[in-house]
Amino acid sequence: MTTHAEKAAHFLDLHGRDRPLLLANAWDAGSAKLLASLGYKALATTSSGYAASLGRLDYGITREESLAHAAALVVATDLPVSADLEDCFAVDAAGVVETVRLALDAGLSGCSIEDWNPREQRLYDVDDAAERVAAAAAAAHAGDVHLVLTARAENYLRGNPDVNDTIARLQAYQAAGADVLYAPALDHPKELREMLAAVERPVNVLARQGTPPVAELAELGVKRISVGGGFAFAAYGAAVRAAGELMSDGTYRFTELSSVGAKAARAAFVL
Repeated sequence: MTTHAEKAAHFLDLHGRDRPLLLANAWDAGSAKLLASLGYKALATTSSGYAASLGRLDYGITREESLAHAAALVVATDLPVSADLEDCFAVDAAGVVETVRLALDAGLSGCSIEDWNPREQRLYDVDDAAERVAAAAAAAHAGDVHLVLTARAENYLRGNPDVNDTIARLQAYQAAGADVLYAPALDHPKELREMLAAVERPVNVLARQGTPPVAELAELGVKRISVGGGFAFAAYGAAVRAAGELMSDGTYRFTELSSVGAKAARAAFVL
């Protein structure tokens, strides 16, 4: 049996391979089992996908709900799991440390902290954000389990596509002890090259419409690619199309896709 420490160490090691780690974001235990059966090597939670499963929008879940959800994904498969913990559900360092401690208790192999304050709808000042990353890193790396900490610079998602400020933030988070760096929506090759040349930690890129293919990102030096809520909302999109077909056309073409899903579920799930 793989110990918690071994699983976390393996997760960190997956960031040093020639091919980028494809980090699949699951939104419930069933999707986690399904993705594991398809050959993914590690999983992550998605705050937006999980919130949607509860009928809420992103940032609509509590710390307790997020960590309980993460713990459920940890036991669903043998794969390492990293959790999207937003801004660690805390403004002060003590709250950040408590969230990371709870992440370790949940059996997670990794977690993230971002520099967006959803309560005040603003980016944290870079110095404050770096202090929060430092507190998270100290808690993540204090014990026998080296929890892989991803620090996120949210500029490009928050209407501030400033590559220089983003690089400065990521460099500060690197110095504060982050294991992985992530600037969601920064995916133009030119800007990616600038960013990758300026940092030393593995970099995660968010897969979205217009993002370069995996092979191109690998050539650039990207070490991890995640999908965020992409898979979850693709499933919701399929449901919308199926329901619309039945209501508007009165036909059942959607059952072909249903058959694909049912077959995959039978292969992935155990009674």
